Amino acid sequence: MTKHTASRLGFDAEIYLANRKAAEARLIDAGVYNPEMEHDACGVGFIAAIDGKPRRSVVDAAIEALQSIWHRGAVDADGMTGDGAGIHLSIPRDFFIEHIGRTGHQDDGGKLAVGMVFLPRDDIESQEVCRCIVEQEILKQGHFIYGWRQVPVNIDALGNKAMATRPEIEQIMFSMPADLSDEDAERQLYVVRRRIEKAVIAELVTDFYMCSLSTRSIIYKGMFLAEQVTAFYPDLLDERFISNFAVYHQRYSTNTFPTWRLAQPFRVLAHNGEINTVRGNINWMSCHEDRMDSPLFGDSISDLKPVIAKGSSDSAALDSVFELMLQGGRSLPMVKTMMIPEAVDFADETELSQLYAYCNSVMEPWDGPAAIAAVSGDWVIGGMDRNGLRPMRYSLTDDGLLIAGSETGMVVIDEQHIIERGRLGPGEMIGVNLKEGRIHKDVELKAELSELNKWGDWISGAKPMDDLLAQAKPAKGSAPSEDERRRRQLMSGWTMEDMELILHPMASTGKEAVGSMGDDAPLAVLSGRYRGLHHFFRQNFSQVTNPPIDSLRERHVMTLRTRLGNLGNILDESAKQCEHLVLNSPVVLNHEWNALVQYLGEKAVEIDCSFPAGSGADGLKAALDRIRLEAENAVRGGREHVMLSDRGANEDCVPLPMILATGAVHSHLVRQQLRTFASVNVASGECLDVHHFAVLIGVGATTINAYAAEWTIQERMEKGLLEGLSLSDSVAN
Repeated sequence: MTKHTASRLGFDAEIYLANRKAAEARLIDAGVYNPEMEHDACGVGFIAAIDGKPRRSVVDAAIEALQSIWHRGAVDADGMTGDGAGIHLSIPRDFFIEHIGRTGHQDDGGKLAVGMVFLPRDDIESQEVCRCIVEQEILKQGHFIYGWRQVPVNIDALGNKAMATRPEIEQIMFSMPADLSDEDAERQLYVVRRRIEKAVIAELVTDFYMCSLSTRSIIYKGMFLAEQVTAFYPDLLDERFISNFAVYHQRYSTNTFPTWRLAQPFRVLAHNGEINTVRGNINWMSCHEDRMDSPLFGDSISDLKPVIAKGSSDSAALDSVFELMLQGGRSLPMVKTMMIPEAVDFADETELSQLYAYCNSVMEPWDGPAAIAAVSGDWVIGGMDRNGLRPMRYSLTDDGLLIAGSETGMVVIDEQHIIERGRLGPGEMIGVNLKEGRIHKDVELKAELSELNKWGDWISGAKPMDDLLAQAKPAKGSAPSEDERRRRQLMSGWTMEDMELILHPMASTGKEAVGSMGDDAPLAVLSGRYRGLHHFFRQNFSQVTNPPIDSLRERHVMTLRTRLGNLGNILDESAKQCEHLVLNSPVVLNHEWNALVQYLGEKAVEIDCSFPAGSGADGLKAALDRIRLEAENAVRGGREHVMLSDRGANEDCVPLPMILATGAVHSHLVRQQLRTFASVNVASGECLDVHHFAVLIGVGATTINAYAAEWTIQERMEKGLLEGLSLSDSVAN
């Protein structure tokens, strides 16, 4: 930033940037802020010409809609800096042909590709490094570069803080072979962009971002208010800027630092809401990378890893995986169905439930609340997550426009020109196929997806737990004695209060004990009593007075259903992906664990999670090292299921905290790129309450058998403390 510009803004930009970075660092160190946990609650929508023909009215309507949802974005104290806004449009060829002429070249008749690039503004050397990298990667593919264009911008439309962080904004224009299909061209540019991003990172340049690189579309966005989008980007007012679709977004960031790169739309979607499962989704996506492969990418598959860039917001992470799945050969409606599914009862043997059963076999859902507007290939869609807690309304006009978004009335239309109005319900979609030139409603879209393959035949390869129970032989050995049960309870640190106030209500009524204001007991290091590792995680938050989410009473949007077996290649689409065990819950009862061990046989390895008493801290560390190594060797040797158990604990051997053992094995297998090849199953004598189960699942457990808790329920039953209930009912509760 020049001294003149800083003077005009009335503050020192360098001091502002330094202070901002220092403030962010302090918040990160204090644990108050994590850039990987950014969330949004925004305005989002799209306009689509149903006949698929580009027109100026689409762009005008999108600009009007975007400027109408200004109230969905926050405003800085300077009155002009916003959280970010933007618009995604198809590339207007005639507009760019003129600018190609200004570079001294003529249109060669090939596919016109344009990249919208944010460059570091105050570092000329880094700018040139970035330009060289972009050009090198494009030239490696044999394409002809017309040149760079500096995008006209009006900096008077920006607030002080937006101006201080403003990038240099340029467009690179180049030609690709005309005989290259649209799909192959976009896939090639996807790989090229990922290579560029990696090369720039290797040069230690941090202020580079490529908004879009495409033969189809271009994204104009920035850290300004919605009503400033055309004031800042005069390009959008040019009458030659026509499009057959427009996706727009006004960002409202919560507990985040707004940045130019996090303004939306992203390359595929614009998102309103939060992905509540984002940490787990990102971790599992990292695991999926081990098996990721596709003939469409060939040897370039390594260029796409990691799929999700470090520091991505939840919306950016969602967009990255959307883009991968789309370039891997799936359609936009299919990817939405797979990643943001609706709630469905898998017990219903309908074609739709079979489709979702297949999707559930491939990838974990990215659950919201969320509403998205997305574009890829010939498709423009709007969609909702299974909760339906973000609005998405639409209007269909007599001149062939579909207008959808967070608000009704975003575009002022005379009532006589509106053919239909509606809103999307939980899990629903609406879309326009621009190539076909027609609109697709939710029922039609899902019917088409349900008929793509014989999903019912594919999922028949999944084996339910009931089949295992029918084949299992009774467990060997006698039931534990009362003394053995008591020793196990004391070893786990249980008190009479735990059994009376936590276990008993669950066994008798099926209800979890609910308290308020978290856990006020002493920290483990200050307590005179043993406190399990799960207590540490409980003290990370306050439960206040909100009741916990209940998957049983909210089964219309939730399920505990889980799969047990190898995780396959997410870019594949085959019946082999469904060859696994299906459990209705990750909680496995004693007789189910017995059946599981018998069925898995040589495919499983059981690892003892105890260590000699009196060996101290060195013994604990040695045991963890042993367990990790045994798990790794077993998986490398072809075992598909790791069974961690502390049943071997006795007067000579101390049980490891199973949360520690499970997390150690899970993390080690992830680091060794082996996690997708095996399930991690846990038999824990310490696990007692719902929170403990949740923590075990959170650190990587696929299934959990709380055998000692089940023994204790049986003990209370024998003493007549659970009157009017059978043992099976109490355990089920």
